[in-house]
Amino acid sequence: MKESAAQNVFDTERLIVRHYTEADADNFFLLNGDPLVMRYIRPVKSREQTDLFLMEVIQYSRNNPAYGRMAVHEKQSGIFVGSFAIIPLEGTIHMQVGYSLLPSYWGKGFATELTKAGLKYIFSQTNLEEIFAVTESGNFDSQKVLLKCGFIFEKKYKENEKELNLYRKILR
Repeated sequence: MKESAAQNVFDTERLIVRHYTEADADNFFLLNGDPLVMRYIRPVKSREQTDLFLMEVIQYSRNNPAYGRMAVHEKQSGIFVGSFAIIPLEGTIHMQVGYSLLPSYWGKGFATELTKAGLKYIFSQTNLEEIFAVTESGNFDSQKVLLKCGFIFEKKYKENEKELNLYRKILR
């Protein structure tokens, strides 16, 4: 696999977060092609769909350098662990945060660490006054992460047969 030239966007004690590059295609597919990872996010994508999606992700980040979906690597080993996102909340003018981690990295506090550092980044590098997050109603683990990070439950709503929870955090 080609070495990435992407600069770090932010880091945590254990993680490095950077924009995706074309060299991330295999890792990007590990996430988007995994039914466990995608269970509460979106339908699983094929390799071809994932490769096209990665190109959209890269273009979005080029056009919006403070935002987008970003690759997350373990600082010590350099191993890919997942993704972090600061992206538009569909159908609104608002932005949302999100994350997905490979199953072998679940339950290790990475989601909370990543979200807290992501919020600091958003506060320091953007003019956003608030940020949102969405979980499926059954995704209790992600709901706990959001509450630990200071998000407040706003409401339940339905989207394409899914019951979703909307959370909000005031930044300023």
